[in-house]
Amino acid sequence: MPSSAALKQPSRERVLIVVRTYPVPSQKSVEVSCTAGVTSAGDWIRLFPIPYRFMQMDKRFHKYQEIDVDIVKAPRDQRPESFRINDLDSIEIVVPEPLSTKNHWDARWRRLEHLLKHCMCCIEKERKASGSPTLGFFKPAEIEAFEIEQTTDHWTDSELTKLRQFTLWGETPPQELEKVPFQFRYRYRCPHDFCNGHRQSCIDWEMGALFRKLRTKHGEQWEVPFRQRYEEEMFTQNDTYFFVGNMNQYPASWLVVGLWYPRRGPRQLTLNME
Repeated sequence: MPSSAALKQPSRERVLIVVRTYPVPSQKSVEVSCTAGVTSAGDWIRLFPIPYRFMQMDKRFHKYQEIDVDIVKAPRDQRPESFRINDLDSIEIVVPEPLSTKNHWDARWRRLEHLLKHCMCCIEKERKASGSPTLGFFKPAEIEAFEIEQTTDHWTDSELTKLRQFTLWGETPPQELEKVPFQFRYRYRCPHDFCNGHRQSCIDWEMGALFRKLRTKHGEQWEVPFRQRYEEEMFTQNDTYFFVGNMNQYPASWLVVGLWYPRRGPRQLTLNME
């Protein structure tokens, strides 16, 4: 991460991407995805704007790929990890393939293990005391439920206006952004007696993409295989961890922005808090 004295000056940073959320309409950028990763120094970083579907194909990185990019501290975002991309053309994908998932995601784990926190309660306690972190990585002690709540099928007039504004970025997508008419949430607890439980929306890009794929394939029966993936497998078969991020205007409000889910086995992650 650039030094505090250099935050207002553009700099070039190498970032391992670990989070990309389903796009939402944006006032200035048509549509954007929340994108976050880990710098070469091992720090969290949040990057925007990322109008992913409008970017040139050679700039469209995937999760667990490294990129080099020109950044500057976001002037209107008080979160320490938030940086603005000066020029989308500055994005350079360092290696063609994402980090391997072999040996229970060992290569990925070695890049992230130092960021592992005890729990959501501890992350929020630390943020309240110092203003950071505003991104986190932890394992819930118990996932109690996966909730699916139906919302509206259509964008609002305001959202449509944002989606249909003119843009100078990259290629225009062949289809307008599809709204996912459901909200997905996890209810879980931390390993503390004082934890009252957490109920947070999950906005991972993979979740929205799988919903669209399964609805096309199975129609109204999409929920059965969807729950198989994000409920049964996440609860019982996978070594499931959450990536979380808070909201700029509501810093005490957190979302699950990504999932870590290698199969359970001998390479399960541990954290010693003694």
